[in-house]
Amino acid sequence: MDPTGLDLPPLAAAFVFGLLGGAHCIGMCGGIMSALTFAVPPSMRSPARLSGLLLGYNLGRIASYMVAGALVAGLGTLVALTPQARLALQVLAAVMLILMALYIADWWKGLLRVEALGRRLWTHLEPLGRRLMPVVRVPQAVALGAVWGWLPCGLVYSMLAWSLAIAEPWRGAALMGAFGLGTLPALLATGLAARQLGTLIRHPATRSIAALSIIGFALWQLWTPLPLSAGH
Repeated sequence: MDPTGLDLPPLAAAFVFGLLGGAHCIGMCGGIMSALTFAVPPSMRSPARLSGLLLGYNLGRIASYMVAGALVAGLGTLVALTPQARLALQVLAAVMLILMALYIADWWKGLLRVEALGRRLWTHLEPLGRRLMPVVRVPQAVALGAVWGWLPCGLVYSMLAWSLAIAEPWRGAALMGAFGLGTLPALLATGLAARQLGTLIRHPATRSIAALSIIGFALWQLWTPLPLSAGH
């Protein structure tokens, strides 16, 4: 039995969603990743040091995702007091996943409007991140990642809506952790590997297949609680 109470398929799906959203992650966080590298004096840019800084940054970022997932799922425990409310949360989660799919496939960018929800909080957090620059030590990188994890992001908000529907803090944290791990390859890849990964993720066929898969998963998630599924 999974100790988190969340079985493998949803965790695997969250990981894949993070992987497929890698192109968006590069656009949102690629600049800070580059800044982490170039802020280190040339004489100190050993592979081990740079790897430690990048891993530390992403550790902090994913930790923030997990904290947000636990908080939102905790809120879900207060909201989902009736079967009707829980159904409404599941519908919201499915809709957000579909919006994520439309964004990944580049069919509709409406998900970007959702990012405006977090801009007010970000105006207070961004100065904290700037004070940590330049980053030359791993603890600094972890702290910066923890701040940057709250950067307004429609893909993250889609996953948080899913955490809200789960309505269990530990499960919400696990879900967001799996999503965060899925974003790692795109942000850690460098050189030829980054170009190859970026080309694959941005290919229209890859995006379309990914979008259809996410939409199918969202509909499957939605189908379970619907009355129509009772007879199947």
